[in-house]
Amino acid sequence: MKQAEAETAPDPVDARLGARLAELRAERGWSLGELAERAGVSKSTLSRAERAEISPTASLLNRLCAVHGRTMSQLLSEVETEPPLLVRAAEQPVWEDRASGFVRRSVSPPHSGLRGELVEGRLAPGSDIAYDRPPVPGLEQHIWVLEGALDMTARDVEHRLDTGDCLRLRVWGPTRFRCAGPEPVRYVLAVVLP
Repeated sequence: MKQAEAETAPDPVDARLGARLAELRAERGWSLGELAERAGVSKSTLSRAERAEISPTASLLNRLCAVHGRTMSQLLSEVETEPPLLVRAAEQPVWEDRASGFVRRSVSPPHSGLRGELVEGRLAPGSDIAYDRPPVPGLEQHIWVLEGALDMTARDVEHRLDTGDCLRLRVWGPTRFRCAGPEPVRYVLAVVLP
């Protein structure tokens, strides 16, 4: 019986994330329907995410971050404990979007007094993540590929980044990240709030 309960129990991070998403919606006085309309997401998906019945995808979190005016890292940091000044590799929070094959490591978690952060992204071969808008318009991003190849599209312009290449841009509209090769891609994403 305990094993069955463990298999159906929500992931603790997903549970805290769901609770925080519900808090953000309540702070604005929005119904599920109002938030669904603003984010372009179904009410049932939002409800299931708030109750931690599903693990939200990167795309879903991006839409919700845009509505709430925060980066994904800011939202995720709100469900984690206050980060120390020094974050050892073994202590860096990792979040996985199993549906898309995206793994995100918060190398330097966001801090309320700072505008920048570092994120390590890993995409499995064939992974393709599309964001319909940035969480904060004009967000500055620097994408540095450490291993593999990444196709990144912004403003309908596709950029091919190979190992060692760096792309810097401000994000105003839709973006897309694709693992361009037969091997996984690992990259650093430096995010700077406008």
